[in-house]
Amino acid sequence: MQPFLDSHDVAEDGPELARRMERDGYLFISGLLPCEPVQNLRMKVLKIAWDAGWVRSDRPLEDGIADQSGFCVDPEPAFLSVFSRMNKLPEYHALPHHPNIMAMLERMLAEPVMSHASIIGRNIFPQHDAVTTRAHQDSTSIQGSPDTYTAWIPFSDVPPEMGGLAIARGSHKEGPQDIRPVLGAGGLGVAEEREYDWVNSPFKQGDVLFFHSMSVHKGLPCRGERIRQSIDVRYQRVSDPIAPGSLTPYRAPKEWEEVYADWPTDDLKYYWRKWDLNIVDYDFAYLHKRDRMAFEMAENGDTDAISTLQRIIALDRNPEKVKRAEELLAALDQSILYD
Repeated sequence: MQPFLDSHDVAEDGPELARRMERDGYLFISGLLPCEPVQNLRMKVLKIAWDAGWVRSDRPLEDGIADQSGFCVDPEPAFLSVFSRMNKLPEYHALPHHPNIMAMLERMLAEPVMSHASIIGRNIFPQHDAVTTRAHQDSTSIQGSPDTYTAWIPFSDVPPEMGGLAIARGSHKEGPQDIRPVLGAGGLGVAEEREYDWVNSPFKQGDVLFFHSMSVHKGLPCRGERIRQSIDVRYQRVSDPIAPGSLTPYRAPKEWEEVYADWPTDDLKYYWRKWDLNIVDYDFAYLHKRDRMAFEMAENGDTDAISTLQRIIALDRNPEKVKRAEELLAALDQSILYD
């Protein structure tokens, strides 16, 4: 696997950033963020993980050594109860607005840019390869503008043994791809993983990876002892359409009033309301397709349906679907999650 092309040297050159994004479907910019705000957020998130039993209490907090007895995955209730506390941190929502990120994107896109309010937190326990995020596209679930960009911001260094993300260079040019349920974060992958040109590099704290919503990407197995923590943040031109889900809290809490309850200032509260946004309807067709496929797969004993069934149980409002998902999940061998 080839390393990322580091665009640090052209971070001030908007047209060149746009050219590279158009060509490769990603930008890796080393040292884009100062370490201080990233480390400050990391320690707050680690403290919540410590309190929840996700990291070892007999080791220094800063080491972030995973406690395997606390292993859980999104959207299990145990995961969401901890993530809810992380998602209430004002620093969690402030970091995506850092001027180094916003200015770089506005140079690249040559227009005012907004950060999506829905921030996805990743907490990846090591030694659980089965739930490593499979190859997928973000555009399927984001919707709104096809020209939306994800920033993957790790909270710590990510050496080779901790995996990180890999990008299929140039895959965004192929447009939307067919889907299938898979294990891991998101629970959705591309139906067929082709012979992509994968690129990946280790990360230092402060490095940021940006990629187009149609770029195929995947997680790499997290090994060693440390829990891998990061956020996925979406960005787009203010003038482009946006789906309503991008303006709601991710998973939990479900209401902004609860997220904002203990914030010391109002600076970032409902920041998107200052724009007259073009909010477009969300197309749920892909979710219906995913769920139908997962039910069929589960009936045939395919454990790749587990993550989708978990999402139906946690998030679907149809009691009949939830009941069916619970029954099918109970019949599957879930030990694969803990291998």
